[in-house]
Amino acid sequence: MTYSILGWADNGDLGVAVQSRFPGVGSLVPYGRAEVGVVATQGFGNPRHGTDGMTLLGCGATPQQAVDVLVGGDPQASRRQFALVDRRGGVAAHTGTDLHGWDGWAGSHVGRGCVALGNGLAGPGVVEDMVATFEGLDLSLAERLMAALAAGQRAGGDIRGQQSAALLVVRRDGGYGSLDDRHVVISVYDHEHPIDELVRCYALHRLAYFPSEPSELVPIGPELAVELKGLMAAHGAYDGTPDGTWDAVARRRWELFLGSENYDNRINDGTLLDLEVLADLRRRYGRRPVG
Repeated sequence: MTYSILGWADNGDLGVAVQSRFPGVGSLVPYGRAEVGVVATQGFGNPRHGTDGMTLLGCGATPQQAVDVLVGGDPQASRRQFALVDRRGGVAAHTGTDLHGWDGWAGSHVGRGCVALGNGLAGPGVVEDMVATFEGLDLSLAERLMAALAAGQRAGGDIRGQQSAALLVVRRDGGYGSLDDRHVVISVYDHEHPIDELVRCYALHRLAYFPSEPSELVPIGPELAVELKGLMAAHGAYDGTPDGTWDAVARRRWELFLGSENYDNRINDGTLLDLEVLADLRRRYGRRPVG
């Protein structure tokens, strides 16, 4: 009744994406630790496989060694399904024999630095298409994982349907303000189209949590200054007449406005404008007239 994909990227990112016909799957399936590995535990999931799996990988066990230990210590291993990916892209998976007796197909498929697994599925094509999609994209790890989920759904997905989804990506100092390792943590608890909602929430997450891309920063000249001041004035953040000057007072007002609009990690010294932020503001509020 659940399918997931675990992956590793060349930059060291590690992640899990999952979809299920079960509420709040993000609270059960994905586990991860930057520069150590990720685990997904499902079927009649055993959360200890997540925490203990991370401990085993952190102590130097290979994913297959971790699987062997976890299976050997679980009297209900025949009801479990789980997989691990380590910090080098090594993978291993386990599907208990009892899961093959459920409605639908159960099993896993391994790719380069990734593994997809599921139970209660339309067929093996679900996990095969997930791996093929993951391997075939030149995007961020989070985007590849979400694309793989969507591919699994197109291939038939969970035969019971959809209800929840989650995405976890860990990166050393990749979290909010570079102060923790939770690069992406999104959980859709209950939704008619949880994968689509996951994608929508990820777009919000990028703008609020990720720093600006240097290639997206441009100087704030007179024309942009007028537009930005007009935008701030329309929302009570600027009480002067919008003009082409961009002095220290305007820059400070802009920084405060960005914070109030949840672009916390896109605030710089106020002399450069993040074009992604501008595009999002124009989408939300419309383009302010210049002149």
